[in-house]
Amino acid sequence: MNKALEDRPKSKDMSQLRGLIPYVTQYRKYIFLALLFLVLGAATTLYFPVALRQVVDLGFSEDQSEKMNRYFLIMFAVSILMAVFTSMRYYWVTWLGQRVVTDIRKDVYRRVMGMSPAFFETTSTGEVLSRINTDTTLVETVVGSTFSITLRSIVMLVGSVLMMVISSPKLAGMILAMIPLIILPIIFYGRKVRALSTVSQDLIAESSSVATETINAIHTVQSYAQDERENQRFSSAVLAAFQAAVKRIAAETIMSIAVVIMVLGGIIFVLWLGAQSVVEGTMSAGTLSQFVLYAIIASSSVGALTTVWAVLQRAAGALERISELLNMQSDIRSVNNATKFKQAAKGAIEIHELSFAYPSRLEQPVLEGINLNIGAGETVALVGPSGAGKTTIFQLLLRFYDPQHGEIRIDGEALTKLDLRSLRRQMALVSQDVTIFSTNALENIRYGRPDANEAQVRLAAEAAHADVFIDKLSETYQTFLGERGVRLSGGQAQRLSIARAILTDPPILLLDEATSALDARSEKLVQQALDELMCERTTLVIAHRLATVRRADRIVVLNEGRMVAEGSHDELLASSELYRNLAELQFLV
Repeated sequence: MNKALEDRPKSKDMSQLRGLIPYVTQYRKYIFLALLFLVLGAATTLYFPVALRQVVDLGFSEDQSEKMNRYFLIMFAVSILMAVFTSMRYYWVTWLGQRVVTDIRKDVYRRVMGMSPAFFETTSTGEVLSRINTDTTLVETVVGSTFSITLRSIVMLVGSVLMMVISSPKLAGMILAMIPLIILPIIFYGRKVRALSTVSQDLIAESSSVATETINAIHTVQSYAQDERENQRFSSAVLAAFQAAVKRIAAETIMSIAVVIMVLGGIIFVLWLGAQSVVEGTMSAGTLSQFVLYAIIASSSVGALTTVWAVLQRAAGALERISELLNMQSDIRSVNNATKFKQAAKGAIEIHELSFAYPSRLEQPVLEGINLNIGAGETVALVGPSGAGKTTIFQLLLRFYDPQHGEIRIDGEALTKLDLRSLRRQMALVSQDVTIFSTNALENIRYGRPDANEAQVRLAAEAAHADVFIDKLSETYQTFLGERGVRLSGGQAQRLSIARAILTDPPILLLDEATSALDARSEKLVQQALDELMCERTTLVIAHRLATVRRADRIVVLNEGRMVAEGSHDELLASSELYRNLAELQFLV
């Protein structure tokens, strides 16, 4: 879990719900429709007790049957209107809830996609997914139903109280005097519910994180026979979430019991007084019946508000978690008026006094004092032992991170002054860890260039010699490749990745030993394609094979984050002991 998120101060009030206002108010027309049908539905409901009083006061005698029939017909007509108004209110409020939660999910996802890799160093995927899915579902409940129930209950409570006052001011006054006793348990237990809700949501996110991590690494888990251990770990996580949820539910239940007992007890007492008034002849039976119905409406409204309060407490905690993501700013972003490449970059790269440590471990420098100039169209190989900083240079070129000292320039322009998307479109990365998306071969190849047509995709696949295996798939280029490309071998996935880079046609290539997963025959074919692709392009190659090193115009040797040697293969064999050792121990002829 992200340390900053874990240490956040917990909300102490419902102010987090104010974050919904900008999302809701942009749909004023639909709010108006929902409120209109809400008021009409409440009005028809509040008319029922009046009709009942008239029927009761008329009595059930034969000479009043015509009036009684008319009142019953009116009640039936009102019930039809009530059904229509209530259903239309439900439709528009539910629509509003779905629309708002869709907007929130889009904004959260957009914000997450814009975060730098430093954010993902300390935040698990499961934590983010929990906020996008579980937390936004709670918000949807608030906007889509709870908000509607709240407004309806408030309108019905106010309307029924007013009608109780009109029916019998004395009895209504006694009921109103009891309201403070009802509010006390709501306030007391509401705080507990809010705190327990936040804990519950955090634990749900933790269990989601465990599941995401394990499923993504299912081959490793099963190959080490650790499935039972992972089952136990997930079971412990979901059990902790269950126990937190039970505590929250218990607090909600106690609050509900206390409120219902107080509400119904008070109403029964007041109605007993009303019955005495009917016996004494100071109140008609119809008026008491009307008052009883309004009291029931008022009590049910209070009960609904009690339940709503508990949901709002939970939603406030969920919205707090969502707001944390929405309010986060990436440390890597385009400056105002950032420069964009109007055409493809030439590809000249200047690295000056570059020093860098990853944000999560600033005490461990990865690069120190790197100075390197690469001419447009030049091929430079980066070699060195594991941990020397080769891949980090690629990440800094793509501006996944900014260095603590020094700078990188492309065509004389500092990376920090360039528009991020424009910068990254000048490069194509082919790494050892190939990413294959859960779609077909066609869409995977044109991922970096979505507007490419099928003919262009096929040409790129042929150049990477990926067409050899694609044409043998059941639906060729339309074949679904499975989650993370599980239907492909390592070599096939890498050729697909190379085809993606070929189609993108960038001025700068970043090759992290792009042929490492290929057999000898495939490597030869793909290397031919890469040689053609690298022609007249600036290319940086992280190399582990002698054949790759020899093709480079220049070789840079890195060790413990520093440049220790530079030159051709033959020059370095003679001048660099480290390079000589690497050539003997690591490079494969």
